[in-house]
Amino acid sequence: MTDTHPQGVTDTYVQGETDTYPQGETSTEDPAARERLRRWRLVLGGDEADGTGHALSGQDAAMDGALTALYGKADGPRPGGDRSAGLGASAPSVARWLGDIRTYFPASVVRVMQRDAIDRLGLATLLLEPEMLEAVEADVHLVGTLLSLDKAMPETTKETARTVVRKVVRDLEERLATRTRATLTGALDRSARVSRPRHHDVDWNRTIAANLKHYLPEHRTVVPERLIGYGRASRSVRKEIVLCVDQSGSMAASVVYASVFGAVLASMRAVDTRLVAFDTAVVDLTDRLDDPVDVLFGTRLGGGTDINRALAYCQSRITRPTETVVVLISDLYEGGIRDEMLQRVAAMQASGVRFVALLALSDEGAPAYDREHAAALAALGVPAFACTPDLFPEVMAAAIEKRPLPVPETG
Repeated sequence: MTDTHPQGVTDTYVQGETDTYPQGETSTEDPAARERLRRWRLVLGGDEADGTGHALSGQDAAMDGALTALYGKADGPRPGGDRSAGLGASAPSVARWLGDIRTYFPASVVRVMQRDAIDRLGLATLLLEPEMLEAVEADVHLVGTLLSLDKAMPETTKETARTVVRKVVRDLEERLATRTRATLTGALDRSARVSRPRHHDVDWNRTIAANLKHYLPEHRTVVPERLIGYGRASRSVRKEIVLCVDQSGSMAASVVYASVFGAVLASMRAVDTRLVAFDTAVVDLTDRLDDPVDVLFGTRLGGGTDINRALAYCQSRITRPTETVVVLISDLYEGGIRDEMLQRVAAMQASGVRFVALLALSDEGAPAYDREHAAALAALGVPAFACTPDLFPEVMAAAIEKRPLPVPETG
């Protein structure tokens, strides 16, 4: 059976051009029909089994070759042809392939193909060479791969790796920082209630709700005896946020985003932010939050998981429970003591801590996770859900204001 090129990849670029045919070959079909055959040929990957009989030439043939190197059959020549999958084990052949895909495909597709090449063809070790890092299209997943290779990375490559990571982190900060600060500043102001607000600081919804007993039917109005208003939280630290991040291998993208958000939160004067990473050990990275790249290289992706130990550490650092939000970011596969973990969550909530459980902080949605532990947390009033980076500011705002979390609907 012939492999096909992934349709999500080919749909992105199979458009626009009409192919030419080898000399002597003609077609009586109209251009629209030829274009449909061309698209199917690029999706199906060629050879007799694709059923189109359509030939490729020029740039289409070069694109098809780049896809075949990654997605073609890996167990020998294809039926009816002499091509097989694989980029070879040499850095020059991979470098040429990386250059080709950047020429023929948009950046979003290049990132998908790079990720697939690392997963399918075992190219992670080639990222230890500086020339490889300079050729790749950097994204969150590549950063996760580099972090997992950090201990094996030669000194000649480490500076290039830091440059790649810094570029991705800078792009994420530019995308996320402004909205995060604005959303959380508003939440902090609304959570700082005052009883004698100025007119433009009155929270009318809460004021009316608190004074309904003073409703005058004859005048059809409420006469408020007590005004409730927003304070101005930015003058001093009013909330403490603890990000407790699972650094097991499956959580790589979440670690990257948590580091960026941790740095953004740490830049806000009204929030005291702590970042804790854990596997079977616990490391407090709070003193590195001024540079998320240092945070990332302070993690060590992989290994087991002891959520209970991590939460015990976080609990020991809480000084103002009623003003604290603890965010656990983990797939909940607990290698420690399950019952103690749940008791610790219940104790923190009883003391006034707002507890949030995120199965992932990434664009990919919910990963594999421990459903039994997620259900146990839900029974404690802590819904466990996957959160995208774009939703995260809203989740934090709701947690700060002690209102229901905006849990995404699952299909």
